[in-house]
Amino acid sequence: MSDVWLFLAIGSLFLAIVLVGVFIDQTIAERHRAVRLLESQVTGASGQAAPRVDLREEELKENFGSRVFVPIVSKAGRVARRVTPLDARDRITKKLLVAGSPAGWDAERVLAFKIIGAIAGFVGSLVLLQIVSLSSFLQIVIIALLTFVGFIVPDSILNSRVEDRKKEILRTLSDTLDLLTISVEAGLSLNAAIAQVVRNVPGVLSSEFARMLQEIQLGVPRSDAFRHLAERTDVDELNAFALAMIQADIFGVSIASVLRTQAAQLRIKRRQAIEAKAQQTPVKIVFPLVLCVLPALFVVIVGPGAIQIFNSFINLQS
Repeated sequence: MSDVWLFLAIGSLFLAIVLVGVFIDQTIAERHRAVRLLESQVTGASGQAAPRVDLREEELKENFGSRVFVPIVSKAGRVARRVTPLDARDRITKKLLVAGSPAGWDAERVLAFKIIGAIAGFVGSLVLLQIVSLSSFLQIVIIALLTFVGFIVPDSILNSRVEDRKKEILRTLSDTLDLLTISVEAGLSLNAAIAQVVRNVPGVLSSEFARMLQEIQLGVPRSDAFRHLAERTDVDELNAFALAMIQADIFGVSIASVLRTQAAQLRIKRRQAIEAKAQQTPVKIVFPLVLCVLPALFVVIVGPGAIQIFNSFINLQS
């Protein structure tokens, strides 16, 4: 019986690795296929004879794993979408937007991998219980715990992407606002100053400003473009900046003065955050000091005296 569970565990692990690999490979294949389709359309629009693209032939060019396992993931995603409340799907979509809309990620695929992770955790718990003998209560706890852990792993990965992106935006926001302020005070318009930032400041925030400029060039009002920027980033400091720019655009306030005020406030907030972290340092040092440094110091100081006292008692007894 243990051999059966061992083979089942190995098979489940192999299937999970294959699904993840196929998901990554399918994402790259979708990009290449989209590029080929766009190239064919551009070639046709330029006056040359555009080659006919057979979608079935393009699909058959993909490897066996993409044509077999990707439909399984898609089917699991559709099942999860039907049983998941609408507000939960909206929260996942919002997180994906704040995470930068990673290629190949959508709410349906996240839900699919949540189901796959829960099944993998359930099977793994059964295999573990065949190896380790525990009471019935602990068996139920382990099954529920591992199933829950497998279910929340995709959410944890997505939340990590969101937090990393927010930290990167917040790290470059102060310098970006300073450059915007200098550019506007030098005589550039706000759009030209944002374009200057896009050219000179690499990173996530620069790409978001580039997307905002594209929206403005397509005819979206600047206030709506700033509002979309705040929704895509979900950073409090950037939300305050976007709100100030929207109000300045509505009431006709000087853009340069608003930028100067926002840059000064952001510098103050950053200094306060640094001071708060510095004040937390003594508290964080206490536990390593008590657990690592003080025991060794105690042994070094008290050890020789304790050895001498022990030897003295031995001599007295002898």
